[in-house]
Amino acid sequence: MTGGWRALLAAVALAFAMPGSAARADAPAAACSEDHVDLRGDWGSARFRVAIADTNETRAKGLMFVEHLPRWSGMLFIFDGPGTRSFWMMNTLIELDMLFVTPEGRVAHVHHRAIPHDRTPISGGDGIQYVLEINGGMARDLGINPGSALRHPGLDPEIALWPCE
Repeated sequence: MTGGWRALLAAVALAFAMPGSAARADAPAAACSEDHVDLRGDWGSARFRVAIADTNETRAKGLMFVEHLPRWSGMLFIFDGPGTRSFWMMNTLIELDMLFVTPEGRVAHVHHRAIPHDRTPISGGDGIQYVLEINGGMARDLGINPGSALRHPGLDPEIALWPCE
């Protein structure tokens, strides 16, 4: 593993190990911040501490080789614009839920419990600009479903369903 990848993995591990990564559904809304995403829907609300993948290098690496993801943590993939997004689980050691999100912050598709090491493409469909990966099973446990709203400072406040204030 190169030094650059080691540094990235160390940063991801540090971000996930930091206290305060937990947020319970229906917790009071907190201020927006780059290292958190908020989700809400008819099921309630939740907050996750996230690492950001917004470059070709960080998006290609994702959560590969991560051995443990704390319960209220994840990775937010940010793309420059909407498009057809497809992921796979090569070199990913943990089961993940993938939430595919439109530019407005609407969850368009939830893929539950992606299988570690599986090379089968997982498509989120067209018009996707963000993908949130969280621990496998959490989306179903919380009730996160298509139509839920995601809030993060990376969304354009002019079109966001739930803009940061």
